[in-house]
Amino acid sequence: MEQDLSVITLITGASVPVQAVMGILLLGSLVSWWYIFLKVFTLSRAEREAVEFERAFWTGGDLTKLYDSITAGRRTVQGMASIFEAGFKEYARLKKQGMTDVSNLTESARRAMKAAYNREMDDLDAHLPFLASVGSVSPYIGLFGTVWGIMNAFRGLANVAQATLAHVAPGIAEALIATAIGLFAAIPAVIAYNRFAANVDRIAVRYESFMEEFTNILQRKG
Repeated sequence: MEQDLSVITLITGASVPVQAVMGILLLGSLVSWWYIFLKVFTLSRAEREAVEFERAFWTGGDLTKLYDSITAGRRTVQGMASIFEAGFKEYARLKKQGMTDVSNLTESARRAMKAAYNREMDDLDAHLPFLASVGSVSPYIGLFGTVWGIMNAFRGLANVAQATLAHVAPGIAEALIATAIGLFAAIPAVIAYNRFAANVDRIAVRYESFMEEFTNILQRKG
């Protein structure tokens, strides 16, 4: 009799441990795709806001007016604007207190910008470790399900008088689906992680360059 070897039948007919492996992999894949779409919007927004802020910053206008325009909005300041806000706020505060030493002023502003920079980088790096974990671990989880399924398939042959390919094929097929699902979860996660990590590095360089240039401006201003 011809056996039904459709994917759905093989999954529903798999042993409980193999089904558990498939469920873990599918859950990891769904979560990783959610993070992928989330990071696409997050990094695109960060790059767009950096371009807009640099355009406003390098027009040569008054820095105090730029600071007021940034802090006047209801939306939380993010990205390069947040780094500028932290540095200029610290610089203005110390100036108001009567500090005149330029090196101390710029160093305090740099420390404030560095703290804001670290917070921004933490936000940009969020969820990337999860994608890296899914990309590296999923194939091994799928392989575990495959090995378990193949063991069950061969153990079932012990009760068969004459072993044929028809007896072992369904068990091996359902076991190999676990590896396929593992690769399905891992490949997009690895590609996305590499792409996002490169984007984060590029944004980080942009932020660091701005910090250096803004520090030089404050030094000349002081």
